[in-house]
Amino acid sequence: MVDFGFGLVPSSRINLDSFDKDKYEELVSMEPDARICMACGTCTAVCTAGKFVHTSLREAIEDIFNAKPDNALADLKACQLCGKCSMVCPRGINTRHLIMSINKVYSDK
Repeated sequence: MVDFGFGLVPSSRINLDSFDKDKYEELVSMEPDARICMACGTCTAVCTAGKFVHTSLREAIEDIFNAKPDNALADLKACQLCGKCSMVCPRGINTRHLIMSINKVYSDK
């Protein structure tokens, strides 16, 4: 093993083998727009709740791809489902339905 003089902090490591492809495919079957989200952050930028509490669809999508579904659910917990983000999405994603689908697929309930 070569020592390059730096390393990853254990909390920053991502185990891509733990990505649950079956759950992601279930999410895509419920909301096909999950595939076209480019995590640009426009939805997060206009989020009214985001100014007061942490909520981010962009981070939730990234957390799902990084095999951290619990973090994704935490990122969406404060969402009020107002739909403001749907109006500004450059890809025209129904973000409310996507958020509800993520909660349905990845929550343990």
